[in-house]
Amino acid sequence: MQLAFDATDRLVEALEERRAPLSAVEAARVLFASRAIPEALACTLVRETVVEDARLAWLDSAVGLAGPASDPLLEEAEFVVFDLETTGLSAATSRICEIGAVRVRSLELQDCFETLVDPGMPLPAPIAALTGIAERDLRGAPRVGSAVRRFLAFTGAGVLVAHNARFDLAFLDRQLDLIYGRKRATVALDTVALARRLLEGRAARASLASLSHFFGTSAQPCHRALPDAQATAEILLQLIGLAQERGARTLSDLHALAAPRQRRVYGKRGLAHGAPPRPGVYLWRDRHGQVLYVGRARDLRARLRSYFRSERQRPAVEAALGAVERIEWKVLGSELEAALEELRLIQELRPPANARNARPDRYVYLKRRGDEFVVSSTPTPLGPLRSRRKAQLAARALSGATEEEIAALPDGEAPLRRLRARLRDLAGSLRYEDAARLRDRIAALEDTLRQLRKLETLRARELCLVVPGIEAGSLRAFFLSGGRLSTRLLDGNQLAEVAEGIAAAPQAPPASVDELLTLATFVRRPPPELTILPLDVEAVCRRLPHLAAVAAAAA
Repeated sequence: MQLAFDATDRLVEALEERRAPLSAVEAARVLFASRAIPEALACTLVRETVVEDARLAWLDSAVGLAGPASDPLLEEAEFVVFDLETTGLSAATSRICEIGAVRVRSLELQDCFETLVDPGMPLPAPIAALTGIAERDLRGAPRVGSAVRRFLAFTGAGVLVAHNARFDLAFLDRQLDLIYGRKRATVALDTVALARRLLEGRAARASLASLSHFFGTSAQPCHRALPDAQATAEILLQLIGLAQERGARTLSDLHALAAPRQRRVYGKRGLAHGAPPRPGVYLWRDRHGQVLYVGRARDLRARLRSYFRSERQRPAVEAALGAVERIEWKVLGSELEAALEELRLIQELRPPANARNARPDRYVYLKRRGDEFVVSSTPTPLGPLRSRRKAQLAARALSGATEEEIAALPDGEAPLRRLRARLRDLAGSLRYEDAARLRDRIAALEDTLRQLRKLETLRARELCLVVPGIEAGSLRAFFLSGGRLSTRLLDGNQLAEVAEGIAAAPQAPPASVDELLTLATFVRRPPPELTILPLDVEAVCRRLPHLAAVAAAAA
């Protein structure tokens, strides 16, 4: 069994991205986050790490990726199916009390391994009752360290297999860490995950007892290590047969079928190789070239890598990660520019994984119709609003409002005061269902009025936002006036470009709600590279030389 330090994962990723060996000093920086380390010390430390990891190769005074690992055919692969009995459920506080294993070679059950283990602690009564192991049976048994070493000698180069492998591997990894100071570098196979994938819709449960009954194994699980390992081995052979029916030929094919989403996605991390640590936007494409998702990042490299290390994403992004075959990115000068470009691309491309993002063609407005209010796509002063559901609730809340209350919107509080008084009356009359409906409408109206007030404030702002451009020392300015937005790259006659941008802003198309809210976010919490200036030619031009020098130094 191959052991490795966790830090080597970072080194493997760095080598995969660079596609060339790293010197010992460069490898030490990756492994130990050290900026300065003597070459002799780096060679000693890195070599000790590299020789213990089958993924890496020591090349005199450099580190490279080892040659491709063998990928045997399933009928030629060797598996070691094992099971542990423990004194409890926590690997941190409980101990191993029995180990059982079966070797599977050429798709046949071969030799077995079995040992009781002295856990060095009392055996809890519930565990003794469950397993049938008595306290006296453990006296004189090998201690944990000795038993694990014997088990490792038995496993050899075989692929570890377990049922609900995460549980057993947690105990095994803890002992490996205590004995050797490192954990497994090899990937184990989990028959639970494999069964769920191959028996979807056919088996209601994937417990060991259920699968043993489903396949009719000769060995019956009984909470003892060797019989449970034998039952798991028989189940493994049945699952391999089902996998072969699906076209699986090699060990890597079987791992792919058993891999959880996180592992399958991690295998695609090479798609992000080469992304620079700069602001920009990125597009995920499927094998047909269709754009699945558009995003933006302050640091493209870090953001894209995070997708392949994270365990959870929202469902739409999760589906896109499963289908992505190519990632494209566009470097921009600032996070603000990336945020606005992201909005533009989403509106233009309509990627399916960005479906929850608001789109201008779906904006709605509140419109009066007689004594009632309705939701309309026709522009009115009460809009635009991004959520149709909230707009509908707010419209019901406003129905029956007086002319004076409507005229004072969105700043007037009169409708809310009247509705809150009505809510108190309903609650006092024990009309709780009516009160709950009115409460939801009041909350939607409050949120709607807040949005409308915020939009009014944003439309009244007159600002110039200056950020670095893509080229070193260049600047990009965004001019906001009356809810309209224009932009200019300031790399030539800056006085003329600023004057032109300020003059063009009032005639530019109205900015969308999303653009205004995005700008508001950056104005409220400006990043270090963003400078906010009044919409005045002289005021802007006075600051430009200093900002250009700062941008050039940062580049």
